[in-house]
Amino acid sequence: MLVGHSASTPDGLQVAAYGAAHSERLGFLVAHRPGFVAPTLAARSFATLDHFSGGRVAIHVISGGNDADQRRDGDHLDKEARYRRTEEYLDVVTRTWTSPAPFDHAGEHYRVEDVSPQVRPLQQPRIPIYFGGSSAAAYRVGGKHADVFALWGEPLAETAEQITAVHDAARAAGRTTLPRISVSFRPILGATEEQAWERAYAIRDRIVAADGGAGSFTGTQMHDRAPANVGSQRLVAAADRGERHDRALWTATASASGAAGNSTALVGTPETVAAALLDYVDLGVTTLLIRGYDPVDEAIAYGRDLLPLVRAELSAPRTRRRDPGADAPHRGDPPVTATTSPDPTPPSTTPTR
Repeated sequence: MLVGHSASTPDGLQVAAYGAAHSERLGFLVAHRPGFVAPTLAARSFATLDHFSGGRVAIHVISGGNDADQRRDGDHLDKEARYRRTEEYLDVVTRTWTSPAPFDHAGEHYRVEDVSPQVRPLQQPRIPIYFGGSSAAAYRVGGKHADVFALWGEPLAETAEQITAVHDAARAAGRTTLPRISVSFRPILGATEEQAWERAYAIRDRIVAADGGAGSFTGTQMHDRAPANVGSQRLVAAADRGERHDRALWTATASASGAAGNSTALVGTPETVAAALLDYVDLGVTTLLIRGYDPVDEAIAYGRDLLPLVRAELSAPRTRRRDPGADAPHRGDPPVTATTSPDPTPPSTTPTR
């Protein structure tokens, strides 16, 4: 479960700690912005939660794409400086988790001496690092550090281009094990295609009536008419090219909300949406991160109607389409058969709130 972050929302580590204390198997992907606490403190905080949760925590690093929201917490760095800070921050965090001996660090943003924590992550060699972003700087830093690089749901061809960019950046950083890929959507389901699209347009109208504020968990404070972050700009550009893409991707919700976060939808019956999710698996996606515009009801529907179809298809032999991005199926076509990504771990499906 992704625990989101903004300058206006509850503290994610405390939310995750509360959830971990009241659950046994649920994992917590905690969004975290570098720059507001020391990296050594963040490393100890996450390592402590990793022990209390029994190894059920991961960190989702977001450098920050909304300048106004950054300033609410006193951060006035520009985007490029934020990514340089993030790179250095993660250098220190990972060394704090893994260094066998005390270490010093002196860089542009941080200077620490004799770092020797008594708490290390329960997960070894360290807590998994997820990383989000769509700019060249994000690819560079995430390509260096991420176990999983998180993308928002774009058309198949553009998603394939981003995967290539992330993997190229990882190779440039000297990595031989490439980051796995997460893609985020907000599926909108219906018993029939007509019912699904009726729900979709009702949700779009609700977002418009709220002046975009209902489009993200952060509400109106993260809504920009002209978003500054590249990820949102890419979603708006996709929406400008047309509302419907590939099998079931719908961008009208991104347009209505100003692409404030994960906002593109996959619309249709559970069978249509499951097939659309698997189209992204064909590209090499290893994590499907989904949440609804009606979070509680949608989480129930996903678990009951959608995820079993995805898991059943992944458990069966699959033949990969030769070029998923170039010849994407149209809405209403039967599900494709395709092989999973080269990564031996099957894609994970993460309903989020």
